Amino acid sequence: MKDLLDFSKLDRAQLEGMLETAVVMAGVLERPVKKVPALQGFTVCTAFFENSTRTRLSFELAARRMSADVVTFTAANSSTAKGESLKDTIQTLEAMKIDAFIVRHGASGAAHQVSRWTNAKVVNAGDGRRAHPTQALLDAYTLKQKFGSLEGLEVAIIGDVRHSRVARSNAELLPKLGAKVRLCGPATLLPAELEADGVTVTTDIGEALTGAHAVMALRLQLERMSAGYLPSLEEYRETYQVNAQRMGKARPDAVVLHPGPMNRDLEIESVLADSGRSLVLQQVANGLPVRMAVLYHLLVGKN
Repeated sequence: MKDLLDFSKLDRAQLEGMLETAVVMAGVLERPVKKVPALQGFTVCTAFFENSTRTRLSFELAARRMSADVVTFTAANSSTAKGESLKDTIQTLEAMKIDAFIVRHGASGAAHQVSRWTNAKVVNAGDGRRAHPTQALLDAYTLKQKFGSLEGLEVAIIGDVRHSRVARSNAELLPKLGAKVRLCGPATLLPAELEADGVTVTTDIGEALTGAHAVMALRLQLERMSAGYLPSLEEYRETYQVNAQRMGKARPDAVVLHPGPMNRDLEIESVLADSGRSLVLQQVANGLPVRMAVLYHLLVGKN
């Protein structure tokens, strides 16, 4: 596996292999000394052209937990502020003997382009609204932890699907692992073309939630919206907020997820986000072993 850009070229066995490796890495993190020499001698660069807290920090910590050297690149403090192109930036960094790039960029397809410019491994850490594969992997890992298997699970994803790379990656990944996905939101934020085998699209939140094993609320990405997507935030809250009352339509043991950051009491009710049904912090914790597993598979060559 040269890169992890999306899931289009990965089969179920490869995906389950990464999740199994994540279980091993989670065991490492339970030890008194939370470090192994698996990536000693490798250099990993986090090249982030968009802001991030969870993804960047967990990738950096994941690399360090496996003894890799880590280079942190942030666009605001680099020559990109002077007009340097993405291609020149990547090739400049590669000249410093980088073995793997973790790339986040506001343009859809940026990580794919980077992979054409470098012989180093490339992990897509979020490109525009196109894909965020490691977030989907940690979501799958979190659900597998809770339910034992993803086979037959019904997962409802509610909110701003149009601008969500997380929704797209989960809609691509979860059906490959045996789950079914229901995408739901206002018609203006719900691209009909995302409907596919194992993925249904509906504007009816009641329909989406009925019988769901898991419900993921998505952040309203107001920074990516122009006027006209929503009549008002209050109307969105009244119609699509994931709250305790609406969760009554889901299964009694249904759990709640959110990729973060949360707009509390807008797309998700604070009481619900902090309840025993919430796996939000578990998702954050699981990002570390999952990203350790991804780096291990890419750099050590375990496919």
